[in-house]
Amino acid sequence: MKIHFITGNENKVEEAKKKIGPLGFEVIQKNLNPPEIQSDNLEDVALFSAKWVSERFSEPFFLEDAGFFVDSLNGFPGVYSAYVFETLGYMGILRLMDGIEERSARFAAVIAYHDGKQIKSFGGEVSGHITQEPRGSNGFGYDPIFIPEGESRTFAEMSAEEKGRVSHRGRALEKMQEWLKEKDTTDR
Repeated sequence: MKIHFITGNENKVEEAKKKIGPLGFEVIQKNLNPPEIQSDNLEDVALFSAKWVSERFSEPFFLEDAGFFVDSLNGFPGVYSAYVFETLGYMGILRLMDGIEERSARFAAVIAYHDGKQIKSFGGEVSGHITQEPRGSNGFGYDPIFIPEGESRTFAEMSAEEKGRVSHRGRALEKMQEWLKEKDTTDR
């Protein structure tokens, strides 16, 4: 069965293929660039975008919205992570964190899946902390400055497979994967 991932990010598509491809799904990238509402709630943003896509595209699809939340910055950049990354980059976050000892942060993701009839959402989160300086060359976005709990390496120092096992997106994809398995057995 074909399922479209509405994103312009090829890295996200590769992560999704590894998670749900083994279930028999062919993950196909489709870049529709849905609008994002201004909200501080990831699920609201993802569901609004999924509704917009569902009115223009009838095949099964999913999309994802994610954010990087820094505790000592009151959750900033949060749902505005992509914009902040484009304007300040991760070095801008490190400059904002200069002199701040409390460096806890988390990544969160919400996947909205549409099967042609209904929209279902799945969330994933990973906590950790921000480094003093960037480390690693793998990954994208804030990966060089984030170390997940239980690790000594940043996301950017991990292989794609290692990151996928502990990432926020990986966790949301696993929840969607479990739901798709259950749905498949009840649909038979």
